[in-house]
Amino acid sequence: MTQFRKLSIVIPVFNERKTISAVLAAIRKVELPMEKEIILVDDCSTDGSREILKALDGFKVILLDKNQGKGAAVKRGFGEATGDITLIQDGDLEYDPRDYAALVEPIIEGRADIVYGSRFIESERPRKNRIIYKRGYLFSKALNWMSNILSGARISDMYTCYKVLSRDSMDKIYPRLTSKRFGIDPELTALASKFNLKIEEVPISYRGRTYEEGKKINWKDGLAAIWHIIKFNIFTGK
Repeated sequence: MTQFRKLSIVIPVFNERKTISAVLAAIRKVELPMEKEIILVDDCSTDGSREILKALDGFKVILLDKNQGKGAAVKRGFGEATGDITLIQDGDLEYDPRDYAALVEPIIEGRADIVYGSRFIESERPRKNRIIYKRGYLFSKALNWMSNILSGARISDMYTCYKVLSRDSMDKIYPRLTSKRFGIDPELTALASKFNLKIEEVPISYRGRTYEEGKKINWKDGLAAIWHIIKFNIFTGK
C-alpha cells in the first residue's frame, strides 16, 4: 500500500485579515496521521493580510507581486506543494478543517484519485450548513449540471473549495491549469474527466458568508463560468 507521509494545504489569500489567523489555528488543531505542509499564497492583498503572513514562521508564504485571481494563486501553491496529497483551503471561515480526515480518507484507502467536499450531499452526522444567497445556490446547481453533462462527471458540488488531489493527479493536472480566477473549478473538473481520474465526494460542513463579511465571487464570475465550462470541456484537450 502507498505510504502517505505529507498533506500539502494550499491557501489562496486575498484580503482575509479578519479570518486568516483563525483558519490557521483551526488547521493546527487537526490531527492527521501525516505531516501538514501549509502553503499560503497572497494574491496582492491590500487590507493588511500581507503583513500578517510576512510575520508567520513555520509556513511557506508566497507573496504575488500583482493581483491575478484565485486560480493563479492556487496554481502557484500547487507548484510549491511537496506532499503525497494536496488540499485546497480558502482563507475565510466558510469551510471547516475538521473535515480533513474524511477528505483524505478515500485517497489513502485507494478509492479515489481526487476528492471533492460537497456542501450538498447528505451526511450521517447532522450538519447545519449555511447557504446565504438562494439565487446564487440555484445558479451554482445549474452550472454544476452543465459541467456534469459536458465532462461526464457525476458530482453535486463542482464549486466547492475543498478539492483534494493525490500526487499522481497533481502531476497530471497542475501543468495544464491556465485559469486565473474562478475558472479553476470547471477547468480542474474537466481535466480530471479527461484523464479518467476517479472523483469521490464526501459531505462537509459549510458556513456561507455575505458580501459584507468578505465574499468575493460576483455575477460577472457567474457569467464567465458558462464560458469556462464550455471552453475547458469542449475546446481544450488534455
